[in-house]
Amino acid sequence: MDRKCYKHLEDACDAAAFVGTSVHGKRFDAYRADRLLRQAVERNFEIIGEAVGRVVKLSPEIATRISNYQQIVSFRNLLIHGYDLIDDALVWNVIQNDLPTLEAELRMLLAEEPT
Repeated sequence: MDRKCYKHLEDACDAAAFVGTSVHGKRFDAYRADRLLRQAVERNFEIIGEAVGRVVKLSPEIATRISNYQQIVSFRNLLIHGYDLIDDALVWNVIQNDLPTLEAELRMLLAEEPT
């Protein structure tokens, strides 16, 4: 994989790790009550979606190794363009059910050396 693609994967992985660390040990009601935390999480999901979208353009074959990569980009678009439609429960569900898999997949891809 080329260095640009690798860098985008690093950015996505860093953002995913940030989200995981930021919500570790928290419950949904605490997440929902903390505007700063919600906005930080949403911003990092935007970064993940943008980075994955760039990987799609640079290397579609690598993007296919990321589960639900199309939904990740769509989620980013919802966060950016549909700010008034954001459902905290949906974001929390993504954190709890999808983020661990995504971070693991990104780490596996990053284990490959860039060319």
